[in-house]
Amino acid sequence: MAQDGKAVTDKRTFSRTTSVAVTIAAPPVTVWGLLTDAGSYPEWNSTVLSLKGDIRPGGNLELVSKLDPSRTFKLKVKDFDPPRRLAWGDALGTRTYTLTNTNGGTRFEMTEKIGGPVFPLFASKIPSFDASFEQFAADLKTAAEKTG
Repeated sequence: MAQDGKAVTDKRTFSRTTSVAVTIAAPPVTVWGLLTDAGSYPEWNSTVLSLKGDIRPGGNLELVSKLDPSRTFKLKVKDFDPPRRLAWGDALGTRTYTLTNTNGGTRFEMTEKIGGPVFPLFASKIPSFDASFEQFAADLKTAAEKTG
């Protein structure tokens, strides 16, 4: 198990999974509010340049991240269970956010699994997500604790 706020990556031949978890001193509803307000991401999240669309069941999103500012990721909301679970992704991967109530606080977990049959052909071109995940979790914690 990773240390609080420290990302861990599991590399396999046909997939890669990166996870991070952090405890936030704010209720899940506060954290959920930040995670589901697409337009505000660049205000609180230093890893995101822009996020457009609707974070709702079946919603479509366009994400530009600092990890690859030249690319716009076209994503679909795959799971929406307020205020516990949110997932979005594309054909190659899914990012899942899980919120667990901890006596008025929140245990936040973020996991992204990417892969598939052709993954080995381009895996070496995908940068590590570790630092970005750690920053995402730290930014969310700071924003939620200010708000909530």
